[in-house]
Amino acid sequence: MTGIQSVTHWFGLLRTGDEAAAQKLWERYFPELVKLARSRLRGLSRVAHDPEDVALSAFASFCRQAELGRFPQLVDRDGLWRLLMTLTVRKALQAIRDQNRIKRGGNAGLAEMDLDFLASSDPTPEFAAQVAEEFQRLLNILSDQELANIAISRMEGFSTAEIAQRLDCAPRTIERKLSLVRRIWERENP
Repeated sequence: MTGIQSVTHWFGLLRTGDEAAAQKLWERYFPELVKLARSRLRGLSRVAHDPEDVALSAFASFCRQAELGRFPQLVDRDGLWRLLMTLTVRKALQAIRDQNRIKRGGNAGLAEMDLDFLASSDPTPEFAAQVAEEFQRLLNILSDQELANIAISRMEGFSTAEIAQRLDCAPRTIERKLSLVRRIWERENP
């Protein structure tokens, strides 16, 4: 069995609750998830947010959700890696948000962390891939293609009036649909 087949096979077994498969996937992906978490948490207090804890939390969430059948369209190792990256980045962002809450001293850590990113004129390929993956995930959550098209148009910078004109409807209709998109996405990302 090749490495590609093994990962796909292990993921299939994980869906049935196979702990040995979870262990194999852990061994394969955990070190890379820790590196990713470390890069995202750069500049934060290591005492408060350990990269290993962030990666562990992301992997545990993945395993729980896989056993519940949350990823029916996931069929290969590339999709699996993108999903694990997305979960890890989200957990890191939650850690950043938690550290920067007012009761923990405001947003000083965030300002430090973003300096390297802001100094760069272009996002890293890894960051661009993560953003694209997250955007696709959010679009997939929308059950209606029209809602997805409206969300895409809005993100492309079209005004409510322009979208309404393109779809031959009232601007208020577009506002209601955009409000629905926001509610759906907020429910998915509390």
